[in-house]
Amino acid sequence: MSGAPRFRIVSFDLDGTLVDTAGEIAEAANRTVEEFGLPRQPADEITKLIGAGTRELMLGLLQRIAADGSGEGVSVDTAAVLERFVHHYAATAGTTCRAYPSALDALERLRKAGVRLACVTNKEERYSRSVLAACGMNGAFDLLVAGDTLAVKKPDARVLGHVVAMLGATRESTVHVGDSRTDVEAARNAGVAAWVVPYGYNRGVPIEEAMPDSICRDLGEVADLVLG
Repeated sequence: MSGAPRFRIVSFDLDGTLVDTAGEIAEAANRTVEEFGLPRQPADEITKLIGAGTRELMLGLLQRIAADGSGEGVSVDTAAVLERFVHHYAATAGTTCRAYPSALDALERLRKAGVRLACVTNKEERYSRSVLAACGMNGAFDLLVAGDTLAVKKPDARVLGHVVAMLGATRESTVHVGDSRTDVEAARNAGVAAWVVPYGYNRGVPIEEAMPDSICRDLGEVADLVLG
């Protein structure tokens, strides 16, 4: 391998891209619905709702419960449900998450090659840091842009635009790696390359339908493409 890396900045989504957090998110969601007298739901069904943010997750879960009739006779206030989810996720964030295979090695390889790394997530910073610490990724990134860092979130173009500006490169030399349509749209809107991994959370929809620039089998392949 020789020459400069293909990209100067690689931005990574967190949940479903770098780390598997579905279990702890599902547990927080189930603790929330239980608190309101609703039945717990299968973790795999909750996982299918991950990918568009906390509000959409819990709204989708409430709709699922209403549709199957298991919550019949129970009236809940959506705002209260969302507030309690935040409480429960504060307790579960960073408890059962794990880094995906090759994630830590890929980050190390990229850093050693001089690539600037960002973690860009719609998850609030306090939860993001808990997850990163639990998965051994403290200090792995030059920049963390969380859901409450800016006034906007992905897929708004200003999110990855902020990454480019802060890390001192160009849009042409930046790639964003994610697992969902939101990530692909964020990259497209900002004018950077849109790469995805196929194993994450995209609300049960094949990621191919988002038409990314590249689908990498894992983060090791991401590092190969950046450095090759």
